[in-house]
This record gives sequence, structure tokens and C-alpha cells, in this order.
Amino acid sequence: MTKLIFFRKNGAFWGFKETGHTGFGEEGDDVLCAALSAMTMLILNTLEVAYECSVDYTIDEKTTDITVKCLSALPGHEKDEKKQFAAEGLIRGYFYQINDLTEEYFDYLDVDVIEE
Repeated sequence: MTKLIFFRKNGAFWGFKETGHTGFGEEGDDVLCAALSAMTMLILNTLEVAYECSVDYTIDEKTTDITVKCLSALPGHEKDEKKQFAAEGLIRGYFYQINDLTEEYFDYLDVDVIEE
């Protein structure tokens, strides 16, 4: 099972952590795990490269654990309000997408929110 924890502060989503393999398929052929990886890298590349946000992330190649924290998504940490809005909205959108997936793949995904 893959556990996804989203970080939220004062209502703003600003990061997430993913741990574990979904177990939906054999390692290397797990389409659910591949979908999560693709979405995660899209989020990370959009924040870091396209939006030029301040992003702190770690990817553990052995465990596949991923942590993404984007201070630019928090009000007061980003001078450009449009960038802050876009970064927070992107992470919020990922949260909703994962929740939609969890409805169908509840045996393979677990989602939680940590309010800071």
C-alpha cells in the first residue's frame, strides 16, 4: 500500500510525502504505482522548473519514498501572489486527484492530511 500524507497550513496545501509500493501489480509492471510516479514528477517539475518555486524534496531510490515541500505555496513566503496561488492549487489538485483514485483503489492507497 502507498501512504500519501499531504501537508496543510492555515488551509493551504504546501507539500506531501509518499511511502511504500501500491502492490496493485508486480514491481515494474504496477500501473497504479507508475501513475503515482508520473503525477508526482509532473508536480515536482512544474513547481521547480515551470513556476521556479522554492521546493525542497527528497527521493529515496531504495524505498521510493518521496517528500515534496514547497514554501512558495504558503501565503507570506512568496512575493508573487500568482505564483503562490498556482503552487498551492497544483498541490491541492493533486490531493483531490489522489482522493478520487482512492475511491477505486482503496486497498492500495491511503491518504491523510497533516494540519500544521
